[in-house]
Amino acid sequence: MKFDKKDLLLYAVTDRSWLGSDTIESAVEKALKGGATFVQLREKELETEKFLEEAKEIKKLCKKYHVPFVINDNVDIAIAVDADGVHVGQKDMEAGNVRELIGKGKILGVSAQTVEQAILAEKRGADYLGVGAVFPTSSKTDADYVSYDTLKEICEAVSIPVVAIGGISKDNIIQLSGSGICGIAVISAIFAQPDIIKATAELKELAEKMVKA
Repeated sequence: MKFDKKDLLLYAVTDRSWLGSDTIESAVEKALKGGATFVQLREKELETEKFLEEAKEIKKLCKKYHVPFVINDNVDIAIAVDADGVHVGQKDMEAGNVRELIGKGKILGVSAQTVEQAILAEKRGADYLGVGAVFPTSSKTDADYVSYDTLKEICEAVSIPVVAIGGISKDNIIQLSGSGICGIAVISAIFAQPDIIKATAELKELAEKMVKA
């Protein structure tokens, strides 16, 4: 799929632990209705067969809304469902190896916490970077904190787009203005909200302001 940095404006990362009685498919569709521009399916605990089924359903939804769909960490699942791409962390498979497996036409996102990691990821074929945690976060208790200055330095050091992740909410998003990022990746700011459509729409409006500021 053709991929534009504008697609990274509001990047929704799934987390079933916030959903209550809602299904992941229903929650993702609400996020898409609210204006999410990119979806990452993140499943750390799901059995392969269930993960595969779920990935196929989310892929259909993203296609319907013309939004890129990537799988977190699991290259095999991404290839099996022909997802638009995959996102890997520093502790997962090395970016160059992932690129070889998924091919040139797929999107490759890589997490980075330092300028060195960012430059290396770009060299090895990353299409975009996810940088964080930029604020304290409950979804990753072991997340390394990345300061605003480091975030800015990373954006200046690479030519690929950068999204910030980690603890971002409607209350602090504007603090990221001027850093050079082209969007935000969020989990609980969308999926833990009682009205996912409304929460997503509000965040998107704020993300647009933040990127232009």
